[in-house]
Amino acid sequence: MPHTASRSNPYSPIEILRLRSKQLRKTVYDADEDAKGTLPKKNEDDDLVCELDYTKKLLDVVSGNVSIAEVPAVRQRLNLLRETLADIEDHYTTSKDEDARVGHKSGDSSFFGYKTHIAMSDERIITAAVVTSGEKGDGPQLESLVEQSRSNGMEVDTVIGDTAYSGIENLRLAEDEKNGFELISKLHPVISNGFRKEEDKFGFNKDAGMFVCPAGHMAIRKARQGKKDGKSNQTWTYYFDIDKCKICSRREGCYKEGTKSKTYSVPIKAGEQERLMAFQKTPEFKVKARERYKIEAKNAELKHVYGYDRAESYGLYSMQLQGAVTIFAANIKRILKLI
Repeated sequence: MPHTASRSNPYSPIEILRLRSKQLRKTVYDADEDAKGTLPKKNEDDDLVCELDYTKKLLDVVSGNVSIAEVPAVRQRLNLLRETLADIEDHYTTSKDEDARVGHKSGDSSFFGYKTHIAMSDERIITAAVVTSGEKGDGPQLESLVEQSRSNGMEVDTVIGDTAYSGIENLRLAEDEKNGFELISKLHPVISNGFRKEEDKFGFNKDAGMFVCPAGHMAIRKARQGKKDGKSNQTWTYYFDIDKCKICSRREGCYKEGTKSKTYSVPIKAGEQERLMAFQKTPEFKVKARERYKIEAKNAELKHVYGYDRAESYGLYSMQLQGAVTIFAANIKRILKLI
C-alpha cells in the first residue's frame, strides 16, 4: 500500500484563516472605507478556538451588511472564507489539494496525501487497486480488492495481508460459503478481539497502533483499563485531542460540551477468533505468511522506480489517473520480464 504525498503542503489552520480574513477585510475596505470601525477586533492569540470565534464574528458582521456583502468581490471573499472555515472544522487541515488528507505511517510519523491499496498475484502483477485519501484504513478495502481481482479474471482462493486485514468483517468475508477464501492475516489483539461500538465509524490505523475518528483525527494516546482478575473483560481506551473535538463540525452526538476528554474503548476478548488463532500456529499458515514481503517490494518499486511517492496533480481523480498509468507501466514491465 504506497503512501503518496500530495503535490501541495497543508496550511496550519490559524495561518489560512488569518490569510482569508485579511483578504476579506481588504476587499471590504476597498468597497467602503467607513466599514473599518464596524468590523470585530482581530484575534491576536495563537489559539485556534479564538481564531475560529473571530472568523465567525467577521462573517456575521460582513454578511449582515447587505450593501457591502452584495459587492461581487466581497461576496467572493465571503464564500472563500466560509469554505475554509468548513474545511478546517471537517478535517482540521486545508490545502490547495482539497481531497488530500493526513495519514499516519506510524505513531509519530505522518504524511499529507493519498493511499493506494493494491492486490497482487504470485507473479507480482497488480490485479486490483483502490485509491483513497491518506486517512483511510486498509482493512475496509479488502472486499473491493477481491472483487476487482476476480472481475479481472483472477481466481482468488488465498489472500495474504498484514494485521490490518484481520478485522471481524474481513474474517466473515473470508468464511462466506459462496465467495470466501483462505485469509492469511495475523490477528491483531485490538482489531480482531470481539465487536466494537460504532465499529463502522472508528477505523484502526495499524501503522500507528491508534484509532481514527470519523473526522479523520487520530487518537493521541491509549491506556489499558479494567481488572486483571479474568472475571471481566479489560479494554483499550483511546484518548483524542479534546481541542480538535471542541471545534469539529461532527461533534454533535460525538462530543459532549463541557467534557474534559473524548475516548473510544475497545473490549479485549480472548478466544473470539479461535479458528484463525489455531490456524495461525500451523506450518501452512507460517509458510504462506512469508510471501507477504512481495507486496512491500512492489510498493517500494512503485514509489522509487515509477515516482509514485508524490502526486503529479491535485485531487482524488487525478491521483486515480496517476495510479492507473503507474500500475499499467509496472505491470507491462513485469509481464515482459516473465515472457
